[in-house]
Formats: sequence, structure tokens, C-alpha cells
Amino acid sequence: MSEKGISVSLRGVTKSFGKGTSRVTAVNEFSHDFPPGKLTTLLGPSGCGKTTVLRCIAGFYEPEQGDILIGEQKINHLPPYERPTGTVFQHYALFPHMTVYENVAYGLKVKKLPEKTIREKVTQGLALLQLSGMEGRNPNQLSGGQQQRVAIARVLVNEPKVLLFDEPLSNLDAKLRVYMRGEIRALQERLGITTIYVTHDQEEAMSISHSIVIMNAGKIEQSGTPWDIYRHPQTPFVAEFIGTTNFLKAKVCRVSNHSVVVNLHGSEVSVARAGDFAPGDQVLIVLRPEMIEFTEE
Repeated sequence: MSEKGISVSLRGVTKSFGKGTSRVTAVNEFSHDFPPGKLTTLLGPSGCGKTTVLRCIAGFYEPEQGDILIGEQKINHLPPYERPTGTVFQHYALFPHMTVYENVAYGLKVKKLPEKTIREKVTQGLALLQLSGMEGRNPNQLSGGQQQRVAIARVLVNEPKVLLFDEPLSNLDAKLRVYMRGEIRALQERLGITTIYVTHDQEEAMSISHSIVIMNAGKIEQSGTPWDIYRHPQTPFVAEFIGTTNFLKAKVCRVSNHSVVVNLHGSEVSVARAGDFAPGDQVLIVLRPEMIEFTEE
């Protein structure tokens, strides 16, 4: 239903709000290449700028500097309806007076496509999201998960090249959130569509993502696979934000290609190298709870 595997690149994107002394920079020189055909999550605390980045890609905000490219096309000044993106919102944005069929068909009718084409696309979209047989229902007759699927189907029938999710599961109960994570990940892998997903939920990001971009105060703290970010955090913020951790102060004794020997409370310990260090440097050791083992002497 959509074009697979197109790249999304941001180059020095900056977006501020307000004027004068009340001016706040929400995103500051954000640069990242989102891998084609994969699901990348923008993860961070509230107010870190992740939704602002998503809205700049979608065209709801225009950055004051920097470039946004989808494939080779620069899209900075294109209005949202001319961009090859589709956005699934936190609150679904379904029309309450329309049926499931009418909601999914809405964008296609705005484009004035032939009725036969609309019917074929809507039928295909509903089948893909396991909504066949619900065409005549209104949104208030659906569960939260079903409403979310209708919102996704409405986006997909328009065949976007890039799929954008803005906190899509935050209004669902805990059990349904876990179920929908699997549904969204399976759908993305089936379609192979480049997907950018925003959440503040660490567990959600770790379970659904091919790669994660952790943001803090409008900038990227670290990016990589969920495993790399969890096991090899590059900053104290990332180590503490992505999971339970302990910080231990130590001093570098010796450095090799892949490890560092540190003095930790009078004992020399070899740890994985996570940056450029020199003997004598003061460092922080990240110790996850599951790394601790108790043995008898």
C-alpha cells in the first residue's frame, strides 16, 4: 500500500517558540539519518523536543533553520498535505459522526479519487488492520485498540512514504498498550515502511524499535539499537533514563582498544571502553542490577 524503504534526513534543524526573553528553543541543531524501512523511536522526557521534531517532519511546524529531506527531496517549505508522510495522532482524530468506512475513506474522497478506487483501498486497508466487518460502526462502538487501528488504516490508504506516530498508545490501558506494541511492530515489518515513532515510555521504545534516538533539552543524547543504548550508554543521562542503574566513581589506570582498567575503591577492575580515556581520568562506572552476581569466596 505504500512505498518501502525511503530515507528521512534532518540536517541542523532548529525550532523555537515565543519571542524576546520568553523565547524557548525546543529543538537545537538536530541532525539524524533515519534508516529506510525501519522503525525509529524518538525517546525522551516530556518537553525534550521529540514531538517538535516529528511535527517539523510532518509540516505542522516550519523550522527556522536546517533542512528536512525525504529521499532526495527537500520538503522544508511544503505544506503537510503535499508531504509524503502520514501521521497517527495520540487522540486518533476520528470523526465521531462518521462510520469506520467513512473515516478511512475521508482523505481519499478529499483527493476526489473514483469511488471504485476508494472502495478498493478502504477494503484493503481494513483487512490489513483486521477491521473487516466493522465498516458500518461508529467510533464510539469500538474499543480503544480498534479506534487506533482505524486511525492507522486511514493513514495507510493514502500510501505515505513515511509513517509518523505521535504517542499513539498513551490513551490505552496497560494491557492493551502491550498488545498494540506488537501489532504496530508486526505491521511495520510487514509493510517495510520507514516509520518514526514518538514516546516517553522507555519500555515501549525498547520493545518496538529497530533503533532509538534519545533526546534531552532539544538535542540528541545518543542513538543506536535498543541493546546498544541499554548496555553501552554514552552519558549519565542516558544510563539513568533508559533503566535502573548504579553509578560508581573510579580512576583510569590503563587503556586498551576495547577495555579500560580502573581503580575502584582500591581494586583494579577491567570494564568495557565507552569513549576516549587516558590514565588518571576520573570516570563513572555504570552498573546495572542484573550485572551483579554474588559468589562465595
